[in-house]
Amino acid sequence: MKPFELIPFTPDSAPQVRVTGNIERRHNQLNITYNFTDSRAIVIPRPATPSRLFDLWEHTCCEFFLGVANSTQYWEFNLSPAGHWNVFRFPDYRQNISEEMVFEHLPFQVGTWETGLQLNLKLDLGKIIAPEQSLALGITAVIEDQAGQLSYWALSHPGKEADFHLRDSFIIEL
Repeated sequence: MKPFELIPFTPDSAPQVRVTGNIERRHNQLNITYNFTDSRAIVIPRPATPSRLFDLWEHTCCEFFLGVANSTQYWEFNLSPAGHWNVFRFPDYRQNISEEMVFEHLPFQVGTWETGLQLNLKLDLGKIIAPEQSLALGITAVIEDQAGQLSYWALSHPGKEADFHLRDSFIIEL
């Protein structure tokens, strides 16, 4: 299990929230947990009937980017605290985006309390990745504050702009 902590692209204007978690790959199952603490300063979407939706990043949303080692191919996973989700496949950096249709749903749970939120996902990677393939991951979040402003959080921000698709930000290897 590998712990992580996300940092905002613009620390001076980001809400005062802490985003931590852990990730592991066991028998080609990916387990990832996001923890938001001191979350009163952010907007957490209300629970809804889960469905596959676009543009989840326009509000508070957990994301991760999964790349195959020694390949330009990668996937973007979007998980809304409301229960909505989507998965996109890219053959190369921001090229030829398509919805990854092998997933009919994403099995994640969300728990909230007065000052926090936890999101847990257990994902069978066998639909897209062979067990022997090495992975590189970028873990990210988009956070909406009470004023409706978005901030962009990641393990690292190697670009001049917040860009979660940059392969240099896929720094966790599994």
